[in-house]
Formats: sequence, structure tokens, C-alpha cells
Amino acid sequence: MDAEVTDSAGTPAAGPDEPADAPADGQAQDPADGPSVGSGVGRGRRWLRRIGLVLSFLLLVLAGVGWWLYEKLDGNITSDLTAAEELERYDKERPLPAAHGAQNILLIGSDSRAGAENGEYGTDKGIQRSDTTILLHLAADRRSATAVSVPRDLMVTMPGCRTAKGTRSAERFAQFNDAFAIGGAACTIRTVERLTGVRIDHHMVVDFRGFKDMVDAVGGVEVCLKEPIDDKDARLKLPAGKRKLLGEDALGFVRARKSLGNGSDTERMDRQQRFLGALFTKVQSNGVLLNPTRLYPVLDAATKSVTTDPGLASLKDLYDLTRAMRNVPAERVRFLTVPRRPYPPDPNRDELVEPGASILFERLRKDAPVKVVPPDATPSTSTASTSPDTGSDQDTSSSSPSPTPAFPGTHAAAGLCG
Repeated sequence: MDAEVTDSAGTPAAGPDEPADAPADGQAQDPADGPSVGSGVGRGRRWLRRIGLVLSFLLLVLAGVGWWLYEKLDGNITSDLTAAEELERYDKERPLPAAHGAQNILLIGSDSRAGAENGEYGTDKGIQRSDTTILLHLAADRRSATAVSVPRDLMVTMPGCRTAKGTRSAERFAQFNDAFAIGGAACTIRTVERLTGVRIDHHMVVDFRGFKDMVDAVGGVEVCLKEPIDDKDARLKLPAGKRKLLGEDALGFVRARKSLGNGSDTERMDRQQRFLGALFTKVQSNGVLLNPTRLYPVLDAATKSVTTDPGLASLKDLYDLTRAMRNVPAERVRFLTVPRRPYPPDPNRDELVEPGASILFERLRKDAPVKVVPPDATPSTSTASTSPDTGSDQDTSSSSPSPTPAFPGTHAAAGLCG
């Protein structure tokens, strides 16, 4: 049996596993001695560790959700590899890149009936035409943008193009929207480049469903109707007055022709331009680009709606493009149509008007400013006129002292109720 170890007073000494200053069993620690070692500090450290673990967990969850949303949006985008390969094949004969960092993007509105929702608008699922084509020029300083509509009935010289069946079409003189029907985006791009001498850096194709989704995502666009509309072909029936148009009605409004105005494609293009301008202003004024809860539906609709070239086929690329447009004042987002007139052999078709068309295309190639004036401003604006580069529409993207040519058109700030 082990002997008990005691001190000089006969009190048992602390054992090897017992602190020397521990109180005897059953004896409370004197409060005067202060808190026990580590009692307060230990509890504080334990709480800090718990809070740190909770915050770390929340950060991981948020990072995971953010990554999932990014991957979802990024995966929505369809890349047009076929067009990229075709354009690469003819790269040597294409125009030179835009000057000084300016960008030219071709926006193509397809009237394809493919897909469940698009099939509601007709049965010609094997044919798709460019119902709307807009050449969007972003100035190098990103302080202005010019959107030029190319009429679908404009008579142009189309190059030989690769068809969907893999064959090659012959060069032909035909109406412009045949290019998309024959050779898709690549043929349309090459036709525009041959027509204008402007190199297309990127392209986007949007169908009926995509357009409706985009309008719904921003909460609709407000229009003012002087007269009621009843257009069975466009599936549109609206009373007169101020109206907010959502998906289906918005699509009908930009597609309608026979029941609005004089029934011409010219007036329809003007309506499309003003609608797109109002859509642009709606996105800017509602703070969509700076509000995550409002931005996500727009990005989701946009990424699901477009087919792009590989250079824009990622969420980052599309965001960079959107950011470049974010600070462009609405009055400097200009819309116009290439100068044209009825084609003499067939008044239902159009032809370019010179020298107005050449002046416009040269300005785009050189990243030089253009102005827009109301279509009925002066008789000379039916082609192109020149005026001093002064006033609210003045552009600083060029230091040239020469007068700036003016074309009939509008700007995004005009809206549809002006």
C-alpha cells in the first residue's frame, strides 16, 4: 500500500494529477480569489469559434449558390460555332476590324417557327428569315451607340453561302432577308459586310420566345396608342391610350404592319426602333443593372434567349457588353434606317439611296459621329444632310471639325409616348 504524502504541517500534498492550488473536496472557491482560470476567456473564445464557424458556413453556402447561379446562366447561352467556322473560312475577304476599339454587333431577330412556342405563329418550321436586322455600332469611347436597321426587303448582292444541308449557294441579287433563310447568321453577316464595308465583331440571334421573355423580365414597356388596334395576323387587340405591353402583346406590337399606320415596313421599323429604345431606357431607369433581385430575371431571360458567336457566349462576355452600354445616355443611343427608296422594278422592295448610304457606312467604319433628326424635319433628310456638330445630340467620339451628317431617325430617350 502506497504511503500518503504530506507536507510539513501534516496536510496531504497534491498528487501528480491534481493542481497544487485546487480547493479541497466540498470546499467552495473564495470569490475574493477572482474567477477560475480561463472561465470567462474560455467561454468568449468558444463563442467566437462558433460565430466564426456559422459565418464560414454561410459564406460557403452563398458562394455555392452564387456559383450555381453563374453556371446556370452561363449554361443558358447557345454558341453559334457553325457561323464562326464559316466566317473563318472567308476571313481574308472580310473588312478590317473596327477603328480604335469600336465594336459592331449584328442583332438578328429570327422569325423561325421552330420550338413549341414559336410554332404558334405559323407552320413553316423549315424556313427562318431575319424578321429584323440591326447593326449596332458602339463608339470606341463607349459614350454613344448607333443602331442601323437593314430593311428585310432591301435588294442586295448576296455572296455564295453554305446552306443548312451543307451545299453551297450561288452568288445572287435578292432581297436581304433571304440571306438568313439560305445560310443563317454567317450568310447574313457576310451580306452586311459586303453591303457596308463594316466588319461585324459579334452577332446575336433572338427568336419570338426570347423577345417576349426579355420584355417580361423588365416588367413590360409603356406605349401610347392614338387608335385601337385589332390585328389578327399579329394576334394583337388593344384599346387606345397609354398601355403597358408585356410579352405577347409586345411581340404583336413590333410585328404588326397591316393594321398600324400606312401598313409599310418602313413604319414598322420605326416602331421597332422606338420600342427597343424604350426597352433600353426601362433597363437603365429601373436600376436593373445595379439591383441583383431585378438583374437575375433579366440575365436569365437574356441568356436563354440568344444564340451568339463564341466571343459572346459566356456570362462574363455578355456582362462586359452590358456594362459598356450602362453609362451611355439614352439620347446618345440613336436609331436609324439605311437610306433607301422603293426599288423601281418592284415597289414592294427597296434599294439604297446614294450618296447617303455611303456616307453613313463610312462614318461607321471610321467611328465618326452621326446625328438623327425627325423624319419630317427637312426634305433633304430623306438621304443625308450635314449640320454643325452642336446641341444636345453632339457626339465627342471624334474631334473632326467637319459638319456631322444627319439622318432621319430617333433616339432611346424619345420613347413611345413622346
